[in-house]
Amino acid sequence: MTQNTDEIWRLTDAKARDFNDLSDRIWGMPELAYTEARSCAEHTQMLHEQGFRVTEKVAGIPTAVMGEAGAGGPVIAILGEYDALPGLSQEAGVAEQRPIPGNGFGHGCGHNLLGSAALLAATAVKDWLEANKVPGRVRYYGCPAEEGGAAKGFMVRDGAFDDVDIAITWHPAAFSKVGDAIGLANTRIDFSFKGRASHAAAAPHLGRSALDAAELMSVGVQYLREHMPSDARVHHAYLDVGGVAPNVVQPTAKVRYLIRARTLDELLPLVARVRKIADGAALMTETTVTTRVVSAVSNMLGNRPLEEAMQAEFERLGPPPFDDLDRKKAAEFQATMTAEDISSSWRRAGVPQRDVPLCDMIVPLDAKGAIMVGSSDVGDVSWKVPTIEARGAVYAIGTPGHSWQLTAQGKLPAAHKGLVHVSKVMAGTAIAALKDPRLIARAKADHQKRTGGKPYQSPLPPETTPPLDMSLTAAAE
Repeated sequence: MTQNTDEIWRLTDAKARDFNDLSDRIWGMPELAYTEARSCAEHTQMLHEQGFRVTEKVAGIPTAVMGEAGAGGPVIAILGEYDALPGLSQEAGVAEQRPIPGNGFGHGCGHNLLGSAALLAATAVKDWLEANKVPGRVRYYGCPAEEGGAAKGFMVRDGAFDDVDIAITWHPAAFSKVGDAIGLANTRIDFSFKGRASHAAAAPHLGRSALDAAELMSVGVQYLREHMPSDARVHHAYLDVGGVAPNVVQPTAKVRYLIRARTLDELLPLVARVRKIADGAALMTETTVTTRVVSAVSNMLGNRPLEEAMQAEFERLGPPPFDDLDRKKAAEFQATMTAEDISSSWRRAGVPQRDVPLCDMIVPLDAKGAIMVGSSDVGDVSWKVPTIEARGAVYAIGTPGHSWQLTAQGKLPAAHKGLVHVSKVMAGTAIAALKDPRLIARAKADHQKRTGGKPYQSPLPPETTPPLDMSLTAAAE
């Protein structure tokens, strides 16, 4: 096994430069959820160049792509992403906030690295299959719109993972470790209130304020917080406030609510209560309210056999090969962070804090980190097939997620080294599964136990289609 793992590392290194270059190109063309036309085209071109059989517009999504290589045997999926975020534009490598002129988008979650590392891992596995004449297939799934668009959920619902045996992915992080299998189920719902415009001074009694309704909904949700599970979350953002003239009673308002809970069973009752609050706000203001489910994702399921297999790859490989120059640059970025940012990062990893700017260890598998939970559409894949997610160290310890500091570090040598490092871990985990059918069998048995043997049920309403327009408002600004 060690010999084969060493071989997969060499195959990864052989093409590392091409995929670091791909990551840098994606960094330079940040695109929001479902608008990743150029980024998807770059990944598609790389799939063709590396000899994959390519399927475009997976699940009818223009920016989703899949590449397959190999024949027969088990199917190993390696998942990548490439969507960016609004408001996080930043000059590369500069440890002070310095936005780049333009639309303001930036890779503040490191998805330029995520997709490129996953595709490098898939390419290395493809090359290993060809060199060793081993039956098996590897697939790279280029998944758009992780940031709120739930593209993987639509892909799962459409059957894109029906014949997959195991799925492997990763996410940029401050530490190298097996990802904690914790992720909240969530849904995004747009609440559109409609009232009646009037002169706010001369005839306010004739108006019915949709903005009042949206604000009253917010008040109701604040009171709800006392009466929902402690690990549930409700956030909102205004998409339409009805205009900018205070002397006009606003006839329209739209607000997007993001509702999260530990499981789907906890999420659905919470969503029902938020909907009732919206109805009450409309009743109080004599407006009407309509809703549109934008997206929804399942909570994340773990898989102990795959976690142990990936931990073995991490430990065999050791920490990323950062050098003194990398550490010096990371220290510059740490100087822009608070002590709380840095200590929080160590607490999440579950290891004692030390005075080092970059990860120099592999976090133990059962380290007890502080639970700080977000959501990801990887959760839906994990309900469909056994799934494992790595965390790859690519930026300074303490870097806040979704920050300009994260964007700024996305092209540094440390990010490139971390990209290749986590690619080797993912590729090695895939080879371990291809070499040992018992690992796949154990992973499937664990998955069966966690799901209770129940078929995957999509949290997306049947009538909900991929919200290809969800980023248009931000893109137009």
